[in-house]
Amino acid sequence: MLRIELCLCVLALITAFIYPQLGSRWFEKIERRFAALARRRTLSVILVGLLALGLRLAVLPIEPIPEPIIHDEFGYLLAADTFAHGRLTNPTHPMWMHFESFSILQKPTYQCFAQPGQGTMLAVGQLIFGHPFWGVWLSVGFMCAAICWMLQAWLPAHWALLGAILVLLRYAVFSYWANSYWGGALGAFGGALVLGALPRIKRSQRVRDALWMALGLAILANNRPYEGFVFSLPVAVALFSWMLSRGAPSWQLSMRRVVLPLAACLAIAAGGMAYYFWRVTGNPLRMPYQVERQTYAVSPLMLWEPVHPQPAYRHEAMRKMYVDEEFVGYNFFRTAVGQLLKTYMAWSFYLGPVLTFPLLMLIFALPSDFSVRQIDRRTRFLLALLAVSIIGLALETFYNPHYSSPLTGVVIALVILATRRLQFWKPRNRPTGLFLARVIPVICVFMFALRAAATPLHIPLSEFYEFGWYQKGSHSFGRAVIQQELQRSPGNHLVIVRYKPDHEPFAEWVYNDADIDHSKIVWAREMSPAENAGLVQYFLEREVWLLEADEQPPKLSPYPRSQTHLLTRKDMQMQILKSENAPQP
Repeated sequence: MLRIELCLCVLALITAFIYPQLGSRWFEKIERRFAALARRRTLSVILVGLLALGLRLAVLPIEPIPEPIIHDEFGYLLAADTFAHGRLTNPTHPMWMHFESFSILQKPTYQCFAQPGQGTMLAVGQLIFGHPFWGVWLSVGFMCAAICWMLQAWLPAHWALLGAILVLLRYAVFSYWANSYWGGALGAFGGALVLGALPRIKRSQRVRDALWMALGLAILANNRPYEGFVFSLPVAVALFSWMLSRGAPSWQLSMRRVVLPLAACLAIAAGGMAYYFWRVTGNPLRMPYQVERQTYAVSPLMLWEPVHPQPAYRHEAMRKMYVDEEFVGYNFFRTAVGQLLKTYMAWSFYLGPVLTFPLLMLIFALPSDFSVRQIDRRTRFLLALLAVSIIGLALETFYNPHYSSPLTGVVIALVILATRRLQFWKPRNRPTGLFLARVIPVICVFMFALRAAATPLHIPLSEFYEFGWYQKGSHSFGRAVIQQELQRSPGNHLVIVRYKPDHEPFAEWVYNDADIDHSKIVWAREMSPAENAGLVQYFLEREVWLLEADEQPPKLSPYPRSQTHLLTRKDMQMQILKSENAPQP
């Protein structure tokens, strides 16, 4: 798909030099109607959001409700199930050692390892529409609408609407942000609210704009706290520099309409976060993420941090993931090649050939005597914000495109600014740049349609882990199929999962609902015969299965009762006491 897109860009460049007026009448008619719609700013915001929701619904036959695959997805789904049942966290289960897994905590409480933002959106989908996926769907609509609103504060209305359409085509339908539970759209939503509020506050000093900024900051703190903090630093500097400047309104007015509403909302958000941390970790200043890393991880999250001592693991799959797989990634991303891979991942997701095209063409479109001083103040701020955020991201050990999701609006704004400048490029006094500016969204629309028709046209798609609107859907390793079979079977089930020594740790089966004891299916790790016996006796009324996860296909069979023995009440109490007295984080 990327090669096709690159070929279309080259074809557009050739056509621009040979026949730059191709389709000019058609383009002019479309642009007049488009500009008329864009002038109705509120309507544009609403329509963009609804169009994103409608297009995702329209492609459900080819992109159905996704199956969770990635570890983080199961963690967020645990949070969603917990919140949907009216709880902030869950008590540690007596058999918790059988339920240890990635991206979740078992002690001091049983909950997701991450901030609660993504889980909250999934819980909204579960409560309102009956499935967490609809929370993903809503977050994508919010993202597109918010970026349209944000761009309206930085660009003329018709360019803002064009930018929002590009967001819709590239991120809102076929990317993993819309087809997994991993997140991304929520961070972009929060970043857009913060960035869209800044120029509005400077222009009008309205309380509602300060509240929008506060909401965006709260979303970032509860979704991408580190990246959101780095993103917010230049915004804070710009806001307070403006307040202290000569042309700013009186300090009293700024305090009443901006600082106090902003501070009050952020104080409420901070209090809520501290309460959540206290309920989950027992400490209002200790995030669940910290507990998870300190309990299991060897590799640090920041490049300058030392490697952590290896903890004692109860399960080989956990050791293999944290010591082997993750540590290899840590060493790789510390190299120059690893940093280049991060750059490629970001480029392929956010830009690709067609959105890189106007940026590259600036080399020719800008006058020969161009200098940095000619860049207007708003564009310089967006470039500075991008640069600060890139530095912050480069200091992290690992990277996925949703880490930089707060920057989505910034990236699109810079692409649109480059496209605006490109339209005035007239080599040999011919409207070459105007044709190129016009054809960029046409290529995006064509590639969107091609992606939708990729399966019937037998166009190969990139693997899920490569990221981007051109990727395949997530590849199932079989868990969902067996789960559906057990859901249809009468009674309740306990599935004891057995792995081979060469088990792939990213294909993890052991994840459970928030209320384990009342779940239809309980997934548990196989341990020693005595520990398995305690588990079986605890769930005595359930049908017990052995899952040999690494067989091809995975093999589910009745658990051999000969491998267990009934425990006395005293033995059972000793097993539970042992788990309660196990080392805690």
